[in-house]
Amino acid sequence: MPAPIDPIVEVRGISKSYGSTEALRGIDLDFPRGKLTSLLGPSGCGKTTLLKIIAGLIKANAGSIAVDGKVVTAPGPERAFVFQDFALMPWATALRNVAFGLELRGKARAEREEIARHYIAEVGLAGFEDKYPHQLSGGMRQRVGLARALSVDADVLLLDEPFSAVDEQNRRKFQEDLIRLRSNQNKTFIFVTHSIEEAVYISDRIVLLSPRPGRVSQIIEPEIDRSGDPDLIHRDKHYLDTVQEIWQGLKQYAE
Repeated sequence: MPAPIDPIVEVRGISKSYGSTEALRGIDLDFPRGKLTSLLGPSGCGKTTLLKIIAGLIKANAGSIAVDGKVVTAPGPERAFVFQDFALMPWATALRNVAFGLELRGKARAEREEIARHYIAEVGLAGFEDKYPHQLSGGMRQRVGLARALSVDADVLLLDEPFSAVDEQNRRKFQEDLIRLRSNQNKTFIFVTHSIEEAVYISDRIVLLSPRPGRVSQIIEPEIDRSGDPDLIHRDKHYLDTVQEIWQGLKQYAE
């Protein structure tokens, strides 16, 4: 039984259908403040749909979302979304892309560029501020997207499979960076992934969703010490046992 938590995001009775297709049914979830929670489940189980409902990007057919006790009716400054396809402005430099959310909020140019430079450095892109998206690798573009989300100082960061388009080497590095950022920034992360190994490695909490219509199937809290050598963590018995436990729960749904 998971320990009591201090929820920053509360999901109550969320259901969503697209025409005759029922994507989500009766989702009740609490997302703990300052933790990284992954949404994991078979393709089509509604992970991204739930993430976008929390973001206020799409409407549920039933139920409600509250962030810090306030009901969500639209996107808001307390939430930031990192898209799978980066969603960068091709005509703008990395610096301008990262600062764009601050520009929309009316921050003065000098202030927003100072903040943007800080977060560009935080994600390991110092020196690339003046590069355009087409001059950056896929991994670097994803770092720009993450820096943009961090720069607006939202309490909740919503990440939709942000590492799926990068190679395995960069994916491992991103995972380590995300663990560090979660610790340093004291933000709440809600992370969609298809990878069991990724979810176990980065997450404080994993929510398993059932096949469509998505429902909460199980909640797992990996007890992994991530302070040591990442290569050793991937060989740790508890890590491997947790991956196997989740696979046993999901393999019946594999196509």
